[in-house]
Amino acid sequence: MTDITSELWMRSWDPHVKNNLEYPMESLGILYTNAMSKFPDKPICWMIKRTITYKELLEEVKKFATFLQQNGIIKGDVVTIYLPNCPQYLIAYFGSLLIGAVVSGLNPLLSESEVAYQLNDSKSKVIVAMDVLYDKRLKKILDQIPSLEIIVGTNISEYMGLGRIPTFFAKLFRKIPKGKVDDWPGKKVIKFLDIMDRTLINVKEVSIDINKDLALLQYTGGTTGFPKGAKLTHHNLIAMHTQFTHWCNFKDGEEVALSAFPTFHIGGIIVATQAVWVAGSQILIPNPRDTDHFITQMIKKKPTVLGNVPTLYGMIMNNPKSKEIPKDVLDNVKVYISAAAPFPAEMIRDFEKHMQAEKKVMELYGMSETTTNISNPFYGKKKVGKIGLPLPDTLIKLVDIETGKIVGTGEPGEILISGPTVTRGYLNNPEATEKTIEDGWIHTGDVGIMDEDGYVQIVDRIKDMINVSGYKVFSVHVEDILTKHPDIEQVAIIGGEDPKRPGNEVVKAYIMLKEGIEPTEDVKENIKVFAIENLSKYEKPKLWEFRDELPLSIIGKVLKKELQEETTIEKRS
Repeated sequence: MTDITSELWMRSWDPHVKNNLEYPMESLGILYTNAMSKFPDKPICWMIKRTITYKELLEEVKKFATFLQQNGIIKGDVVTIYLPNCPQYLIAYFGSLLIGAVVSGLNPLLSESEVAYQLNDSKSKVIVAMDVLYDKRLKKILDQIPSLEIIVGTNISEYMGLGRIPTFFAKLFRKIPKGKVDDWPGKKVIKFLDIMDRTLINVKEVSIDINKDLALLQYTGGTTGFPKGAKLTHHNLIAMHTQFTHWCNFKDGEEVALSAFPTFHIGGIIVATQAVWVAGSQILIPNPRDTDHFITQMIKKKPTVLGNVPTLYGMIMNNPKSKEIPKDVLDNVKVYISAAAPFPAEMIRDFEKHMQAEKKVMELYGMSETTTNISNPFYGKKKVGKIGLPLPDTLIKLVDIETGKIVGTGEPGEILISGPTVTRGYLNNPEATEKTIEDGWIHTGDVGIMDEDGYVQIVDRIKDMINVSGYKVFSVHVEDILTKHPDIEQVAIIGGEDPKRPGNEVVKAYIMLKEGIEPTEDVKENIKVFAIENLSKYEKPKLWEFRDELPLSIIGKVLKKELQEETTIEKRS
């Protein structure tokens, strides 16, 4: 066992990486618009058939900022964005930051009550919403949201470049969802394109304290209770961009990003804004499940950086069209960034072989509360199945889950993080803030192990750990082992009640087989024998369930909460 110190992981950094970085002192709005001015004729993004240059987007960002100011929105007011990935999201995001407003993304899949909760909790004054979401969902709860003053409606087709007639027929046949943007008593309702057509740029300068003023109100997933709004300052996000740009040695104007992370998620907004930070280009993917479109865009635009959850990488690999990707396109990719969920080691090896991407998969780790903090080296050794090393100016420690004492290398403990990207706390929730953040250290809720080179491996979420007769079973470890079986596509491990010993848990496995493999008794028995041979006695699943598919979130994470609830219902019935 070795004591965990920063020198341990710094020895494994790429040679160019330094600690104690210098961070810009200007506000995010100024820094982003300065980046947009570097290459005015360069594409900032592509959306279906539309190419938008930095010059074009910057003009619309300033129009949106002007509109907000002319309608009484000031520094600190919250602008909520209720859209899929599209140029309107970028325009609203950067325009809001330019005048010191705080941005909050809203998941389009939330229920009406969840939408109302988040809007009321944030006291949002403006919402930029997809027309169908306004028409079919938002209007049902508008009377419950007194703080909301301005509603901006838009259709995703408006920046697709399809032309009026194709767009009309696409809406007619429901290929593009549509809804009415009509008036509402006591609130200003306006169409996004009307703002662009009618506004003359006149942005008034705003004084921003980057260390105190908020830029992003990032709501957590809400896996237990209501979601919490993590408060991220301008400096939090500036530090994130500075650290990651330095870590990856990105050069201005060189990168092309392709990601299906939704921009309301911390991973999606990081990818979208990081591309702008380095004056790169990005391909906007409105539907993360449409892997045909994803692969087509990859072939057309030749990205240098991809960022996705492991599930999507698996879906891309399993799509027959992935075999049609030309070698020059694959060679142009510098790195496949994986985040938001564990990437099973066997699946990484399969993906790298399939995509001719040896040593190109770079796992990293972050949270809504901390942005990005831990990553495998960009150039150096990427340890398969490990999230990597702490970034510059970031400290981590691992503590015993029960005693809180610091553990050494090779021992499991909860990961605590300290550094310039850590949230200032949760909005309207001092109890959660006090419980989660102590003396600048945030409790992540993730259990990890650090090896002798400083690399961290996530072995579980504390809430997902299974207690089997006093033994701690790490679900991620069991999933990683079972995924090595040649017939298994995906695994989810949860704890189920031991029918023979009430109050004790047993391991329950949900199995999704690879395409073409049927769950015959022989296949099931073969998998169970594999588990016996490769897992300890207490780790071995006692309960098995084979499914055609597993429940996934909008970003592609397995929803263990749903599986756990199903198990609870089964137990009660």
